[in-house]
Amino acid sequence: MQLHFNVKDENLIVRFTGELDHHTAQEIRNKIDNKYKNDMLKNIILDLKGINFMDSSGIGLIMGRYKTTRANDGSLVLINVNSRMEKILTMSGILKIVKVYRNEDEALHNI
Repeated sequence: MQLHFNVKDENLIVRFTGELDHHTAQEIRNKIDNKYKNDMLKNIILDLKGINFMDSSGIGLIMGRYKTTRANDGSLVLINVNSRMEKILTMSGILKIVKVYRNEDEALHNI
């Protein structure tokens, strides 16, 4: 799993490439949290385009970042969610509380 961070204003944009599973989730969680807290950001945008597999650890990672941003009066949003990911996220209930946008520009405009 590879991560790429980009910061725009008070938004942390995280791009994933690879598998988000129990083998990678803890390290990814730590990296995202450290960047978010050290840069004193408000919102997180997770770009799921490059994820080719996600298990329940990925769901947990998303939920944890949702709670972190909410505690900071911020938001967590998802972008570039393909139909396979959408099915997983719907079954988990995440899409009831987390907004999804088509791309980064749309997310930045609406966050």
